[in-house]
Amino acid sequence: MIQLALLHFTPLDAVGLVLLWAGWLGIGRIIEHPPKGRPSVSCIMHGFRREWMRQMVTRSPRIFDANVIDSLRQATSFYVSGTMIAIGGGLALIGKGDQISSVARDLTIQPTPEIVWDLKVVVAMLFVTDAFLRFVWAHRLFGYCAILMAAVPNDVDHPEAYPRADQAATVNIQAAKNFNAALRSIYFALACLPWLIGPVPLLVATLATIYVLWRREFASSSRKAMLSR
Repeated sequence: MIQLALLHFTPLDAVGLVLLWAGWLGIGRIIEHPPKGRPSVSCIMHGFRREWMRQMVTRSPRIFDANVIDSLRQATSFYVSGTMIAIGGGLALIGKGDQISSVARDLTIQPTPEIVWDLKVVVAMLFVTDAFLRFVWAHRLFGYCAILMAAVPNDVDHPEAYPRADQAATVNIQAAKNFNAALRSIYFALACLPWLIGPVPLLVATLATIYVLWRREFASSSRKAMLSR
């Protein structure tokens, strides 16, 4: 059945799929390992996260820091719930290609077997599943960070104060990396949806997604504000 379904995919579909995965991997690599002299917003924020932990050592009381880390956990928890619902919705669509076909009937020219719709939904669900797993891990890491923050001595002169703050910063950064990677997976899952119409919309949506991610990380006004003194 899968071999029969593959007959309904064109070389342009293959190009779009390769571009989708290559773009997802490539833009993530560029964002996390940007060229020297041109840091991404994510990398700039890594520095601010370390500075946050250093400032926390001298801040008393640390209610503000607790509120910030709690808000980060709440935001991550929201995305965990959202992606879980999306996965459930995607699984409900698999095997119901006839319903998807009826929705997209006016947008396609040739009749398409149900297995083709199912395969397209599965590709989108792979990105959503990756996002879910990363959100869950980010949520756990933010929890670890909160514990490490609580372990930082209140005495500025304590020999373990700044080393423990640096440990908290490192875990905080790792949590942020997973959170940002999960968001990118959501972006590319959304880029998969136009594939239900055809390969050309998939190509356009993928290129648009790559451009949006690049611009927000390397050419946004928020980046300029972060770099300003």
